[in-house]
Amino acid sequence: MSIQAPVDETAHDVGHADVEPDMEALRAVQRSPRFRALKRRHRLFVLPATGLCLAWYLAYVLTAGYAPEVFAIPVSGSLNLGMVWGLAQVATTFAVTMLYVWYANKHLDPAAAEIRAELEPVLAAGGAAEVAR
Repeated sequence: MSIQAPVDETAHDVGHADVEPDMEALRAVQRSPRFRALKRRHRLFVLPATGLCLAWYLAYVLTAGYAPEVFAIPVSGSLNLGMVWGLAQVATTFAVTMLYVWYANKHLDPAAAEIRAELEPVLAAGGAAEVAR
């Protein structure tokens, strides 16, 4: 017996049954200055945040592998630096996620909503000329 995941048949629907998206309209949006600015803003946050998180994690792994005595430094009672640093890794994940959600809500989502609101009627009408601004 095989179980199949449900298929979302409306994923590309712009309000009409069996409507294929106008690829030229989508390409026009991708070339537009507003969309490029949105992508630039996204990268402005994501790339540095990813780099810093990877460096932070790599420092943790390298310290554990090459200087385990650092992790053995007692902090309080039976709590050592390795445990604190490990918990800080988890806390960092939550902090970066919360920061990204704030950033996206403030800087990315409003611009994406404007682009989407402008694109949906054009796709429904089947034209690309109005999108390329």
